[in-house]
Amino acid sequence: MQQTVVEGLGFAHFLSQTDGVGKAVLLVLLLLSVASWYLIVTRALANTQAQRRADAFVQQFWQAPSLTSVAEALRLQPADHAFSHLVQQALLAMQHADQQSLAVAGGLGDYLTRTLNNQVDLEAAQAEYGLTVLASAGSAAPYVGLFGTVWGIYHALVQIGMSGQGTLDKVAGPVGEALIMTALGLAVAIPAVLAYNAFNRRNRMWLARLESFSHEVYVLLMVKSAKQA
Repeated sequence: MQQTVVEGLGFAHFLSQTDGVGKAVLLVLLLLSVASWYLIVTRALANTQAQRRADAFVQQFWQAPSLTSVAEALRLQPADHAFSHLVQQALLAMQHADQQSLAVAGGLGDYLTRTLNNQVDLEAAQAEYGLTVLASAGSAAPYVGLFGTVWGIYHALVQIGMSGQGTLDKVAGPVGEALIMTALGLAVAIPAVLAYNAFNRRNRMWLARLESFSHEVYVLLMVKSAKQA
């Protein structure tokens, strides 16, 4: 008889016995998990593709015979990552340098610096996409799971008290089932925290490389401008 009762316990039994609050907690954990894994997969794929495209573009950029050929290549193949966008905007800034406007009132060097810095800042903002959700899931999921555990234990103890069977074997099962909520909270939080740290590290390295490339492009364009003057 005792073996039959133990075999009847588990997550399915806990789910059938929990009330609306417990099911709402499970729904929140499910939504956090789905959102986290969606961002993890999509961001990982997007970062990998962007890295490959950037590596190929930087190699082609430095092997190009002139900036004119680079501009022609960008016209044939639209910019699809931060490095090509940066070069494209820098070349457009060089074309607009002779125009009379407030944008270029400070001179070519100042205008080009602002253009490159704006592109780096724009990429930094885009790189933050999804990190808030991952941080929220990583920090909130354990507490959501803990709340579900506390509520489940309370719910189970109320039922046990109403039944009048307060022996250890009657209490241990429902309490153990309620601890599943804490485990689910940790299962949601751990991947989110690891992904958040990994993406943060990738963003720092990516932006540092972009800033270094931006400086090189600036020097190259200023040298070209000085030779033409």
